[in-house]
Amino acid sequence: MNSIDHPIDYPMVSGVLRHALRPMVLALFFYGSFALAQSAPASPVDQASETATAAKEDERLPKIDLTEKILYEFLLAEIAGQRGQRAIASEVYFDLAKNTRDPRIVRRAAEVALYARQYATALEAARMWVVIDPQAKEAQQMLATLLLASGRVDELAANLARELGNAGPRTGELLLQQQRFLASYPDKVAVRRLFDQLTTPYASLPEAHLVRAQTALAANDKTGAMSEVDQALALRATWEPAALLKASLLAPGAPQLDFLKRFLAANPAAHDVRLGYARILVAEKRYDDARKEFETLLKLNPENPDVLFAVGILSLQLNDVATAEKNLKHFMTLGRGEQDAARFYLGQIAEQAGRRDEALDWYRAVAAGEQKVPAHVRAAQLLVQQNKLDEAREQIAIARAGAPTDSRLVIAEAQLLRQGGRYAEVYALLKTALEGQPDDPDLLYETALAAEKLNDVATMERHLRRLMQIKPDDALAYNALGYSLADRKMRLTEAMQLIDKALALSPDDPFILDSKGWALFRQGQATEALVPLQKAYARTLDAEIAAHAGEVLWSLGRHDEALKLWRDAAQAHPKNEALATTIKRFVP
Repeated sequence: MNSIDHPIDYPMVSGVLRHALRPMVLALFFYGSFALAQSAPASPVDQASETATAAKEDERLPKIDLTEKILYEFLLAEIAGQRGQRAIASEVYFDLAKNTRDPRIVRRAAEVALYARQYATALEAARMWVVIDPQAKEAQQMLATLLLASGRVDELAANLARELGNAGPRTGELLLQQQRFLASYPDKVAVRRLFDQLTTPYASLPEAHLVRAQTALAANDKTGAMSEVDQALALRATWEPAALLKASLLAPGAPQLDFLKRFLAANPAAHDVRLGYARILVAEKRYDDARKEFETLLKLNPENPDVLFAVGILSLQLNDVATAEKNLKHFMTLGRGEQDAARFYLGQIAEQAGRRDEALDWYRAVAAGEQKVPAHVRAAQLLVQQNKLDEAREQIAIARAGAPTDSRLVIAEAQLLRQGGRYAEVYALLKTALEGQPDDPDLLYETALAAEKLNDVATMERHLRRLMQIKPDDALAYNALGYSLADRKMRLTEAMQLIDKALALSPDDPFILDSKGWALFRQGQATEALVPLQKAYARTLDAEIAAHAGEVLWSLGRHDEALKLWRDAAQAHPKNEALATTIKRFVP
């Protein structure tokens, strides 16, 4: 304490102030926190449990009077910490720890020293904490971390070895716990060296070899990891953690699947391995086989939420909607797991079945996660189908309130307005959003399209040119600008160059093929235009591609073929404006 220049002498703290501060000081000592947490009142049972726990802790705590010196030093440390004088706070707390040897204060001293980056002091405080309160797991963990960080591997090994030596039948379990605790330490080679040393006396324990395998893998030695995991399985052939680790070390696909299949044949009740096997089948897109494995798991454990969810999603993937809905609804009743994802998929099922109100309820209930945005967008689209455009916009606004910078929601709202033919509002909305995020690729593209709808070619081109600079390998902007110029019969040579650039980047895209055909037609090359247009329509039965191909056929005198193409397309897309307008031009 002599090294600290005290601003006041502690006896000057008045008795009234000491009395007022005493409850706060005691609370901070007990909880070890700068701020007191607030919580709801506990039930009588909880209060009784907490009282009993506190009483047990009190029995092993030293009886320390809150003297003026302790109070003063405590306040000095706290105020120094609040003012950013961390080194002073650390030193004062360490002095308090040495003088009181109260485990609560010692813990605080260790934490403050660590926060202040006074690592030598933190290490000494952690050592003191372990000696005073050997049952405290946090003390053991902090000491282990600090010893490893300071390169004192031998001391750490000696400490952990003593722990293992006293563990008896729990030795294997304790080894696994120690490895899990140190798994996040960044120096993986040091951790491996430590556990190689620790596990040497326990070669007959499968846990020792599994720990060695895990630390070898973390140190990027897959060969060493495989050797150790094989030894673990030789000692305990039915051990699932070892089997799963071995599977992760094998090459993806057939090698993994063959090994797990053999393991399951010998151990049909191996739940975790079967779950891993099923997930690999999903990754390999073997959905039928995966569903069989998940259904086996479901029979063994019908209330497992992970398995119910997996069976539901796989059934949906296989178009078995009834099974999917049954399992996802059962999953929802458990109230655990990916509830929002299940709500989204149930919304899709209800929408597909024509149960729009039910679908809306499911979509609106999606509160978080990656499905939140698409769920609210789908809800809005359902409302548009019911001619409730304003309600649909409100739905998007609700989602935007939680993600104001998510451009997907702005674009979704723009699409709703576009469906209502409100093109000026579309452009105004996107223009405002783009001002806030001027280099957002999606906003640039959508704003360009909105400007094109208003025949503002200069603005469209400016945004698309900027998009080309940001994403030079993306075909979208080249195609959009090339098509727009060709459609207006503007700068046709340049338009063709842009479309050819897009095709070079994405040669099989049917919409770029459509642009190519339409540009050729605008150049007067109808026969040549028909080839890419028919190729595009064969890839996707799009209404606008049908409109273009039909017009080229008509221009070549092949009226019957054009009429049949338009008639089939109109039957599939009865509300497509571009197709209807084209047909009316030729068939009044």
